[in-house]
Amino acid sequence: MAVRHPRNDRLEPDVTGFVQIMEIETSRFDEVRALMDRMREENRGTLRSTRALFAADRDRPGHYLGIIEFRSYEEAMEQSNDPAVSGFAQQLGALLDGPPTFHNLDIAQVIED
Repeated sequence: MAVRHPRNDRLEPDVTGFVQIMEIETSRFDEVRALMDRMREENRGTLRSTRALFAADRDRPGHYLGIIEFRSYEEAMEQSNDPAVSGFAQQLGALLDGPPTFHNLDIAQVIED
């Protein structure tokens, strides 16, 4: 089934979803990991993300990419506006070597083997 893409009015496959990529630099990733684990545990059942993973950049030590998946942009924004998540973001900022960079992506295609 094809649907009209909301941004360009072209027919697109019926693919929905949203991904946020968060780039961070830190020399304290073990503390970042512990904070993320605690936040997920404390907010289990209320987070709107469907999956999250962090990857370490092999070519840039101390550089990490967080890839957080959501069913929709709206659910991502609901989670972002949650006071618990805002508190987490402040705590996270204290562990970083600089401000994070965010990339907000609508899923255009999914390829699975």
